[in-house]
Amino acid sequence: MFGLVSLAADMVYEGARSLYGPLLAALGASSVVVGAVTGAGEAMALVLRLVFGPMADRTGRYWGLTIVGYALTIVCVPLLAVTPFVGGAGLALAAALILLERSGKAVRSPSKSALLAHVARSVGRGRGFGIHKAMDQTGAFAGPLLVAAIVSATGAMWTGLAALAIPGVVALVLLLAIRARVPDPSAYDGSAPSTSPTTTAPVEDPAPARGWLAGALGAGLPREFFLFACAASLTTGGLVTFGLIGYHLSVGGLAPVAQVPVIYSGAMLTEALAALGVGWLYDRVGPSVLYAVPVLVAAVPPLALSGGLATALVGIAVWGLAFGLQDSTIKAYVADIVEAPRRATAYGVFAGIQGVAAILGGVAAGWLYARSVPALTPGVGLVQAAALTLMVLAVRRARRSVP
Repeated sequence: MFGLVSLAADMVYEGARSLYGPLLAALGASSVVVGAVTGAGEAMALVLRLVFGPMADRTGRYWGLTIVGYALTIVCVPLLAVTPFVGGAGLALAAALILLERSGKAVRSPSKSALLAHVARSVGRGRGFGIHKAMDQTGAFAGPLLVAAIVSATGAMWTGLAALAIPGVVALVLLLAIRARVPDPSAYDGSAPSTSPTTTAPVEDPAPARGWLAGALGAGLPREFFLFACAASLTTGGLVTFGLIGYHLSVGGLAPVAQVPVIYSGAMLTEALAALGVGWLYDRVGPSVLYAVPVLVAAVPPLALSGGLATALVGIAVWGLAFGLQDSTIKAYVADIVEAPRRATAYGVFAGIQGVAAILGGVAAGWLYARSVPALTPGVGLVQAAALTLMVLAVRRARRSVP
């Protein structure tokens, strides 16, 4: 049921993300601005989890934060439809709405992942998160197709963005129905039931004097967690955003605007299939499947940002594969190395570290794109070599710590 919520919600924000590059370009943005806005958006979606992850664990309001986060996204995306009609303020308004939409993901993600970690335990966390990710990506596949069809029929981007309000309402209604039906998902893995039908029981902090800041910085989390988070942040920072790829397709004349969402939907389908396959594989061979992520990330710039459409499409498929492999298994691995009472905090800290890398990587990619696209390839390659080294060390350390 949560997969259905994600399916509908992903139609909203992934449908919009497929047009971020062309929309910002039409509003007068340069490649540097596109890289900065989309990179900052990904950073906010990650860094702000440092606040909302610990908040969820300390208050127990996992459901409340999940609902608020989805609502923020569902409101901001359709409002992007007004940006072409406000003159010179359109670019600033679009950037603000994109950042707010990404902030909604930060509000909900740690709480949602903590809720899902309970349920996924009964079927295998790799499989559980993989199935959820596949449903999530089904919406990410359908949303851009819906947008592409509407933009193609009307000849205007704003109509496609406005139509995304419909799946947004569906997502919110489904979410409220699930909340009423399953107020305490911890029952699925045998955890103690919550003390209230509106919240999951808040965590008793074993060291309350350390305060919120220490908790937000991950005090008490295992060392191998931080090593793994640093490795994953390097892959996140090195993976160029689709906003920049879409900008390249549009401004470079490789594809008309109406085709960019269709291409994006193909990447989302690749991501969905990768999540299913890799989730199944994770439960059988463990986190070593993540070693493929840095290799895939390093292959994206020379392919996706090439001068030919066929090569670019191959690169976009690799981009989707890297995203699906990383996203479906990282959450499962964090759940395996961090105990349940600290998982929302761990997801928040993890995302915060990724977010710093995302904004740096987004700005750097946009700057390099404007000056020398070929220079992106060796730069990303070096970063991914470091990521692979850290990832191997983190996994080996975690295995040695298991009794």
